[in-house]
Amino acid sequence: MSRRSTRVLATTGLLAAGILLLLVSVGAAITLGPAEILLVNVRDIVTNHLGLTDIPVRVAKDAIVWEERLPRALVAAACGAGLGLCGVIMQSLLRNPLADPFILGISSGASTGAVAIGILGLGGAALGLSGGAFIGALLAFGLVLLLARLSGGGNDRVVLAGVASTQLFSALTSLIVFAFADSDETRGVMFWLLGSLEGVRWDDVQLCAIVVALGSLVCLRYAHALDAFAFGDEVAASLGVNVRATRTVLLLATALITATLVSVAGAIGFVGLVLPHAARLVVGSRHHRLIPATAIIGALFMVWVDAGSRVVFSPTPLPVGVGTALVGVPVFMALLGRRRRRS
Repeated sequence: MSRRSTRVLATTGLLAAGILLLLVSVGAAITLGPAEILLVNVRDIVTNHLGLTDIPVRVAKDAIVWEERLPRALVAAACGAGLGLCGVIMQSLLRNPLADPFILGISSGASTGAVAIGILGLGGAALGLSGGAFIGALLAFGLVLLLARLSGGGNDRVVLAGVASTQLFSALTSLIVFAFADSDETRGVMFWLLGSLEGVRWDDVQLCAIVVALGSLVCLRYAHALDAFAFGDEVAASLGVNVRATRTVLLLATALITATLVSVAGAIGFVGLVLPHAARLVVGSRHHRLIPATAIIGALFMVWVDAGSRVVFSPTPLPVGVGTALVGVPVFMALLGRRRRRS
């Protein structure tokens, strides 16, 4: 067997093991919470709803698993996978190891859109917090593209435009909360802004799963182009990559994935920053391996962080964005230390 075949086989086996571990983790995470649910209950309830079995299960347990905890775990997995993928794209396109999906100002724009709906009542019930967040995120991304284009383009211009957009929309969010919100509205909006998976339903699962799946296919389609971007735009162009078109497609994919996930779950930090580095330690820097590895590691990370956030201060859930920061910061510091020792 050739060395290439051995590498392909090893990578396939590693990814298969990761998917199996993710399935087990989702099942185990569902058992955690105030109500006692056994793993066998999870198995019976899921197979019943899939039409594979007809095992008697208490109605209360069925509702807790199928209507509450399973959708939440699946949305958490989708958020981890999607934000991790966006981190891979941004770090590769911008050649910046500190880049993450929120560098484009998308999170700040989503926050402004959410508070505009929740506090000012713009759009009313027709949009809701999620709809407002999605529109705000796209507006922020459009502003970044406009500023970058007006300033001449280039990676540094995109980063600077993202910083400007982030500061602008953060200021608008603070202004709306300060000037128009009462204490109850402020508490509700701030809980959402910190990242929350409370109340997600199956339509949220469907939306997040479709967007992340399509985004993953786009990323894999451009895996070789992302490898070329690691050496700079000129080298990528010399290797036959249409730099401008590829960057536009990948930035749009990043914006749509991030906007969708933020609109459902709020701002969840450190996932897109930390997990691509963790995945590189496992599978290396080639993007045809890095992309699926990051998605699986991101999904595992978010499933367990969400489970921990749900039970640590039970019955009051901790915002999942706080949990990712508490876990992500020490992990990122460890990765930086490891990188320094290797250099």
